[in-house]
Amino acid sequence: MKVIKVCNKRQLKQFITFPEKLYKNEPNWVPPLHFDELNTLSRKNPAFEFCEADYFIVIDENGEVLGRIAAIINHKANDHWGEKSARFGWIDFIENREVLKLLIDTVIDWAKARGMQKLKGPLGFTDMDKEGLLVDGFQYLSPITCIYNFPYYGPMLEELGFTKDVDWTQRILEIPDAPPERLRMLETVQQRYGLHLFIPKNKREITSRGKHVFHVINEAFAPLYEFTQLSEKQIDTYVKQYMSFVDKDYVCLILDNEENIVGFSICIPFLAKAFQKAKGKLFPFGFIPLLHDLFHNDTLEGLMIGVIPKYQRMGANILIYKYVYESCKKHGIKRILLNPQLEHNYKVQLLFGDLNVHPSMRRRSYNLDLTL
Repeated sequence: MKVIKVCNKRQLKQFITFPEKLYKNEPNWVPPLHFDELNTLSRKNPAFEFCEADYFIVIDENGEVLGRIAAIINHKANDHWGEKSARFGWIDFIENREVLKLLIDTVIDWAKARGMQKLKGPLGFTDMDKEGLLVDGFQYLSPITCIYNFPYYGPMLEELGFTKDVDWTQRILEIPDAPPERLRMLETVQQRYGLHLFIPKNKREITSRGKHVFHVINEAFAPLYEFTQLSEKQIDTYVKQYMSFVDKDYVCLILDNEENIVGFSICIPFLAKAFQKAKGKLFPFGFIPLLHDLFHNDTLEGLMIGVIPKYQRMGANILIYKYVYESCKKHGIKRILLNPQLEHNYKVQLLFGDLNVHPSMRRRSYNLDLTL
């Protein structure tokens, strides 16, 4: 076996498509779209304004790929958090300790050569990428925005000295038949704090507000684990990436008296089964199951939710839930798979605490001290 640094298009294709072979018999793995992976890993990704990265694959004597890993340094995050940390991401490997050790040793050498003192992951370039190794909930179909991996990944990383850094939990929110008690406080919240819902009439109105949503993300997510402020170039990219296909009925914006966005919630239909049918490609026929599941679905995926700190204790979540609840009833939605939430972020953990929620998946970021 040997490690190869990805240096050309053929190798990058091997890097991107390796999981399709690895998980071909795993019913809960969902393939990402190839062009999404290419856009993220390409040097045209605006995250490369403050990140550096290299990608590696392990191959056997026949040229078969046995594992892959990305080595990343987010310099903006390091400056913000006062760290010298490298990240690993896009990690997949056969159940073979030597393959994993080759991958990790390669990233360790890469990180140390750049003066790094810690290795964390799996993490992407920013919080907008998939992050966190799946450590519980392997029986669930993976959402399209999250990592799925085999159960042997975590124990094998721990054998190499990795320890838990932080966990994210995911929960399923069952939509009740009757409006929950908390909605009785709605009028009080609106009158006392001057908050109100913005109801978009079309996608154009969603897109026009899109940049403001990501500015709220920059403020609301600032204290969270390894978060870094999104640049204007990144924001422009994400507006095009997300806002162009979301359904207006699943986008909730909370405004103050001056019409500034102070909170938001964005959901999308649960597209995991459609992505499985597409097999990483929209064309020639992959878009058909996606179109079907966009409009014929009883489950949503909670993509993002955020409220700026000033309004986090002022009932903005009640307005968000009112809109989400009414939209779900309108479209026959029975449940929402909430986005991964940091286990120590008690504000968001308690956001739906009095409603019918139950745990589904848990994801973990690991840490390795490179100075020992």
